[in-house]
Amino acid sequence: MTETGNRTFGASGTWHDPQALGTLRALHRAGTLATEYGRVPALLARMPATDLPAAGQLLARLDAKEVCRHADVPVVTVTVTGHSTVAPLVAPLTAELARHGLLLEARVAPYGSYLQDLMRPAAAGEEQPQLTLCLLDAHTVFDDVTVPWRVEDVEAAARARLSLVAGAVRTHQEAGRGLLVLNTVPLHRRYTHQLVDLRSRARLGAVWRDFNLGLLSLAEQHPGVVVVDLDPLVAEGVPACDPRTAQYARARLSDALLAAYAREAAHVVRARLGRTRKCLVLDLDGTLWGGVLGEDGPGGVDLGSGLRGEAFQEFQRVLGQLGAQGVLLAVSSKNDTDAVREMLRTHPAMVLREDDFVRVNANWKAKHDNLRDIADRLGLGLDSFVFVDDSLFECGLVAEQLPEVAVVRVDEEPALHPSALLADGWFDLFELTEADRERAGRYRTEALRQEFREDFGSYQDYLEGLGLEVLLRPPEESEIARVSQLTLRTNQFHLATERLQVPQVSARMERPGLHVIAVRARDRFGDHGLVGALFLRRDAEVLRIDNFVLSCRVFSRGIESACVTAVLEFARDTGAGAVTGRYRPTPRNSAFASFYAEHGFAVTGTDPDHPDAVTLRHDLGDITPAPAHLRLQAAFGPFDGDSA
Repeated sequence: MTETGNRTFGASGTWHDPQALGTLRALHRAGTLATEYGRVPALLARMPATDLPAAGQLLARLDAKEVCRHADVPVVTVTVTGHSTVAPLVAPLTAELARHGLLLEARVAPYGSYLQDLMRPAAAGEEQPQLTLCLLDAHTVFDDVTVPWRVEDVEAAARARLSLVAGAVRTHQEAGRGLLVLNTVPLHRRYTHQLVDLRSRARLGAVWRDFNLGLLSLAEQHPGVVVVDLDPLVAEGVPACDPRTAQYARARLSDALLAAYAREAAHVVRARLGRTRKCLVLDLDGTLWGGVLGEDGPGGVDLGSGLRGEAFQEFQRVLGQLGAQGVLLAVSSKNDTDAVREMLRTHPAMVLREDDFVRVNANWKAKHDNLRDIADRLGLGLDSFVFVDDSLFECGLVAEQLPEVAVVRVDEEPALHPSALLADGWFDLFELTEADRERAGRYRTEALRQEFREDFGSYQDYLEGLGLEVLLRPPEESEIARVSQLTLRTNQFHLATERLQVPQVSARMERPGLHVIAVRARDRFGDHGLVGALFLRRDAEVLRIDNFVLSCRVFSRGIESACVTAVLEFARDTGAGAVTGRYRPTPRNSAFASFYAEHGFAVTGTDPDHPDAVTLRHDLGDITPAPAHLRLQAAFGPFDGDSA
């Protein structure tokens, strides 16, 4: 651990300020915690992990409505239920969400009511939580086992309990009650060692693993279910249970495990809200290899040979694994460009090569300026980035200049680099799609487009030379996950900001009067893939655009205009009298506030379901043709009737 002043850096990759909790308490005592809630995420980011539960206790007392009067903070509604006492989860979950600028509004279910909670039909007009956390523990099974017991008794109880849980989950999902999070259940030594023969202990372990496998399989069976595996957390030394709180408070998971679980649950929430990061920008010296390339030369840096060199190599393997799953890798390093490129191309111990990075900024500019440059060239918002460096100064400067960027500081111990990077699940998402795996290649192709653009005198000439083709059609079954992902991860061109899970997209496609249209694009350089989606609804003589989302990769090429033209022409040709659209403002989509108006729509009022949203109408009298530089094909398919 490195120290500087009164701040320390640990393996978590964040800088720790021991006074942060005291500052938070001072705000609470002064009665200004709600009015100054904007300061909370930065305070929590610098708070030692051991102080987060105490911070959560303070924050959990806040009234969400009072906070929202003073700060533009997204509120996350969560129901917490389980087999045992679950209230102790609220404080750490409050803190973990607040770290990421989110405000928890929790409903804690009564003790042991989880089956009823999952199976209870929603009341008419009842607002569903965005997330339901259902905590399971070993007593979920052992409460059904009587003394004396054998392994066969536990096996029977586990199978019966799994059947009950699976039925409750099925009911919950069929009722469309939102995202459900379950967990695997650690097996405590107090149970295994009640068996005196080793063979029975081994059989009990196998039975318990089958039970957890059954829980994990629920995520495969239901796209709206996530199962947090607690085994990796316990394997890192987190105690599964405190016998005292388990006995006297019926809190069957330890406070430490609840804190670790809360962090995992916060990752799920971030993914649910489209806050998954997309690009990982890396320092080089002290991060990808030991030593300083400019001073030590390629032969003198610490990489590959010796235990420390192997640790840097292992970190590169972790980065390569992330890159293979669609995380964009880039470099921001104060180094000589030619020396860096030679190192990436030829050093025999490098796991990552130049082609693994979508951008290599090796120069003597400030790193926050390089980050801005990378963001501009990739067409991504700064809140899509994670920056990793071993320098206290560089991390602090980037955090100060670019607060939207997640900063991970790795210390001088390379064996801890992977833990520091992976601790906060910055790149977690619900389902990996083929588009994710192809992302890096697409961004490299985008670099070729940028070079091509430099050959033209005007942007319009460039567009005409691209040979752009746009296809609109209903998505195939294999593309539904990608459509869902676009609604979850896209923040800029997302006109109604409606996040949809896979089951919700599928449900829309099956309902009469509702239509989902996928937007695909390609040009002379290759296939962009599925880059957007339109969500349409037919109400009598009006065709409504409930939502329109488009990837930032293809902005400003006329695709968005072509899509609107296609919808207007489809409405006219199928006898509709008008088309309406919805725009719901967010801090990230303000650049497109006038999009509908620019395409002939007039404001008609506000959305009754979302008072902050405006509705607009086009009477189909004058439809602007699709841009001439692209070829548009639209195959909407028939509507089955008015929406219910």
